[in-house]
Amino acid sequence: MESFGVPKHIVAFVLPTGYSFNLVGTTLYLSLASIFIAQAADVPMPLGTQLVMMITLMLTSKGVAGVPRAALVILAGTVASFNLPAEGVALLLGVDTLMDMARTSVKCSAIVSRRSGRAMGRREV
Repeated sequence: MESFGVPKHIVAFVLPTGYSFNLVGTTLYLSLASIFIAQAADVPMPLGTQLVMMITLMLTSKGVAGVPRAALVILAGTVASFNLPAEGVALLLGVDTLMDMARTSVKCSAIVSRRSGRAMGRREV
C-alpha cells in the first residue's frame, strides 16, 4: 500500500485491522443466515437491529476460522440474543456442510492465487 502513496501510519493501522476482520465469508454467512431465520419466522427486524446484529457477528466470528462448524454455535448464540427462534438453526443444518466447504474454498483460492502470482514473477500489491 505504501507503493501506492498511502502514508505508513495509515498502512500500519489498516492492514492489521483488515486482517483481524478478514472473516468476511463467515460474517456474511452468519448475517444472512440470521436474516433468513428472522424472515422464515416472520419476525420483523428494523434496520438498526440488523446493523447491531452485523456488528455483533463481526466481533463474535473472530475465532471461528480455526474451528470446524463453529459458525453454528455463533449463529445459535446470536439467534438467542436477538429473540429469534432457535429452531431456525435446525433449518440450516442441512446446508451448513456445503456452506462450510464454500467458505473454506474462498480462503484457499485467495491463498493459491496469491502464491501463483509470486511464482509467475508478478509483483504483489
